[in-house]
Amino acid sequence: MTFAQSIQTVFRKYAEFTGRASRPEFWWFVLFSTLGHAALNAFNLFTPQGTLYLGASLSGVFGIIIFIPSLAVTVRRLRDAGHGWADLFWILLPIVGLIILIVHLCDPSRSDVAVTPQPGMPADASASPAPGSTTTG
Repeated sequence: MTFAQSIQTVFRKYAEFTGRASRPEFWWFVLFSTLGHAALNAFNLFTPQGTLYLGASLSGVFGIIIFIPSLAVTVRRLRDAGHGWADLFWILLPIVGLIILIVHLCDPSRSDVAVTPQPGMPADASASPAPGSTTTG
């Protein structure tokens, strides 16, 4: 997955918390958000009267815009690595929690972990009887 494909995918699935996100999709989006914040912060204006924090304000607006997509891709990445969405709360533990969360986000994809089904879809094809079959109790 390329840089542009990753950004397109994340914004296309901006509020989709089900499914999975590959490592490249997640880390390309992290790079995009980091570069976006850095570039916008460069627009701070220095005048003889003081600093006009235009760039910081723009960066704040950018942060608000990408908050939900960032949260969604992080939850999907944790799921892809075999962790639950609740592992996101490690971020609340200073320093050590951030390290634990980064390690979880760096874990390789696990294909043996079931993906959360879409609403209205059966969790497993074997769980629903085949058309025309009868069940005995």
